[in-house]
Amino acid sequence: MRHTVALLTSTILLTGTPAAAHPAQAFPVAYWAMNEPPGATRMSDSSGNRLDGHIGDEVGTGVYVQGSSGYRFDRLQPDTPPARPGHLVVVPDAPGLNPGTRNFAVTIRLRTTNHFGNIIQKGQSTTGGGNFKLQIPNGRVQCSFRGDRGVLEADAPHAINDGDWHVVTCVRVGTGVALAIDGRRVAGRQGWTGAIGNSWPLTIGGKLDCDQVTVGCDYFAGDLDYVTVEVV
Repeated sequence: MRHTVALLTSTILLTGTPAAAHPAQAFPVAYWAMNEPPGATRMSDSSGNRLDGHIGDEVGTGVYVQGSSGYRFDRLQPDTPPARPGHLVVVPDAPGLNPGTRNFAVTIRLRTTNHFGNIIQKGQSTTGGGNFKLQIPNGRVQCSFRGDRGVLEADAPHAINDGDWHVVTCVRVGTGVALAIDGRRVAGRQGWTGAIGNSWPLTIGGKLDCDQVTVGCDYFAGDLDYVTVEVV
């Protein structure tokens, strides 16, 4: 699968140890294919771990574009009240969704012509226990992991808001954080974040705790084809 190729590539290039990325060591935590029909309210997890999510009433489902079916998140004006929780897909907290100290990867297939927004996250910048997120400021994907030993970010050098589909993988391992786009490593930072774990749900499409006044919701605008979470 394309997402597995991206994961293995980024892990190998970050650690320099291909054995650490052997396919036998990759375990699915969640796989959201996002193939639900129009009007669906439940995002199904096909990994077998039953990590289903609630689809907000402002999220378009059953959207077919460029040969793929997925979810559509319409553009909302940044930092303009009120908050729009219906713009989010929310997956309840579960132990497997916390990286802890494990090697941990998130992969998404997306397309957008916009240049801002948080795509996926668990926790926010002040959340106790740390957080992780993928966002797309200025059309350039950034992945971030914050643990009890610090924060590591990997920033894509080029924008991908060209309206085409792209596969993005963000991976945290014991030696750092790496970002791969379309199967090629494009950025990485060496270091160790420490453990990451919180009791927040995972959100797709923006922040959960925000009011668009003191805390912006950073709503994503674009299409998503699938999201996977894996440990390696």
